[in-house]
This record gives sequence, structure tokens and C-alpha cells, in this order.
Amino acid sequence: MTRNVGVIGLGAMGGGMARSLRRHGHAVNVFDVRAEMAQAFAAEGGVACASLAELAGACEVIVSVVVNAAQTETVLFGEGGCAYAMRRGSVFVMCSTVDPNWSIALESRLAALGILYLDAPISGGAAKAASGEMTMMTAGKPEAYEAVGTLLDAMAAKVYRLGEQAGAGSKVKIINQLLAGVHIAAAAEAMALGLREGVDAHALYEVITHSAGNSWMFENRMAHVLAADYTPLSAVDIFVKDLGLVLDMARASKFPLPLSSTAHQMFMQASTAGFAREDDSAVIKIFPGIELPKKP
Repeated sequence: MTRNVGVIGLGAMGGGMARSLRRHGHAVNVFDVRAEMAQAFAAEGGVACASLAELAGACEVIVSVVVNAAQTETVLFGEGGCAYAMRRGSVFVMCSTVDPNWSIALESRLAALGILYLDAPISGGAAKAASGEMTMMTAGKPEAYEAVGTLLDAMAAKVYRLGEQAGAGSKVKIINQLLAGVHIAAAAEAMALGLREGVDAHALYEVITHSAGNSWMFENRMAHVLAADYTPLSAVDIFVKDLGLVLDMARASKFPLPLSSTAHQMFMQASTAGFAREDDSAVIKIFPGIELPKKP
């Protein structure tokens, strides 16, 4: 069944998700603060909305793919925000990585306006978002799932239902980010040591990616280092934020996270050194005395 769906935020993930929805036959309305991104999507057959309120008035389900909780607040409750234009019984699907307690509170705030809510962080990267093969970690009331129908499956290969109350999806996503951040930091440290010891970087990459020490993050991110391409698919500051959320969640229950703390400091160091908006693999640039590969 064709649905009127809105997607807010057409970055690396949101753009691919919007296209996946359109491939499945849905009428996709989009909004992005960069108007040229929305217009480019409209040229492919979607609908570019001039405002959040316009998008909210046209859609049964809104999928928000902005960076963080602050941006989500603006999308919903800022001047001209969509919360005040959404129809009762419509659904807001929140895909950002946020504090689980904030997500829990958001469910209640939207319920007071008659709006259903799904806590639905995402993972998998831009390529999987574009192909509809990413992972969604979701939680929400049964009526919210019923209202979105098959839309989640149109965007993701794996849709995990983790509970009937918001927050569970965000908790699982934060644990995923713990591992992702630590793995990137460890991969950068290993490659940096190899470079310091004079090992050929391409040979090291070949060996590790076919050995027990490999990880998805080593294989993916160290390829960026070898190509000397720090175009931000996921920026250093994303892990400053996400590992900060990891540590905040653990601190609240006095749970020690020594590896996460170290990885967070590494990303903080990279950020303050001027690499905040570079690809997160740029965390390797904090290591002294190494010569990084240069662009061919």
C-alpha cells in the first residue's frame, strides 16, 4: 500500500533511506535545511517541502534522520516545528543516536499531542542505507508499529523490536556505538604502530583483513587511511558525541568503561587538533612520528 512518508535530513543515511522508501512505491516528501538536497531528491521523483510544517501536514509517518537530540528538538518543537502540524494518530520515527532517557521522555511529550512515537536508531553506513539493508533498533508501543506497517522493512534488512516502551532501542544503539568507537580507535592504533615500525601499510592491511585480528571497522576505516581520503562519512565529532553518551549512561549507574573512556579521549584529542569534521578514521592523526599514506 502506498503511504505518504516524510523524511527529514538527507545526509549520508537519510538520503539513502528516502530513496529506499521511494523504490518500494511510497510517496516520499523530504525536508533538509540544505534546500539543494531536497530539490535534488525531487528531481528523482520525490517531493521537496519548503518547511517542516508543510511536510508534517502531508504525511502519515515522519522519519527523522538528523544528528542528535538538539536537532530533533528543533525539528519537532522549534519555530515552525512539525509536532504542531502532525495529525493525531500519525507516527514520528526518531533515528538519531540520543540519550535513552531523553527518548523515553519524548514518547510522553508526543503522546500528549496525540502523536505515536518509535525510538528507532539506525546502523550500517551510507551504502546499506542506500540499498535498504541497514539495521534498525526499535522500541515503541504496539499501536505505533501497527501504524507504520511495512515502512520500516522498506528501509532496513533487519528491524529489531526491542520493547514496548521507548528507550530500549537507544540503549542498544549506544552499546553498538561503544563497540564501533573502540574498534575504530583500536584499528587506528594498530595501523599507527605498523607505520611507526616501518611496515608497508598496504601489506599490513592485507594481512590483518585476512587474520583473526580483523574487525569490520578495521577493514572499512583503514581503507580510508590507505586512500588518504578523510571525506566525512561519519565524522570524528560523531564519536565525541556518541562515546560521550555511552559514558553518561554508564556513569548514571556507576559502571566502569575503561576502554570507552580511552577511545573517547582519543576522539576528543583528534577533534581539538582540528580534525573534528574529518572522517572518524582521522583519529589516526593523533599519533606522533608516523608518516600517513598520501593520495595517489
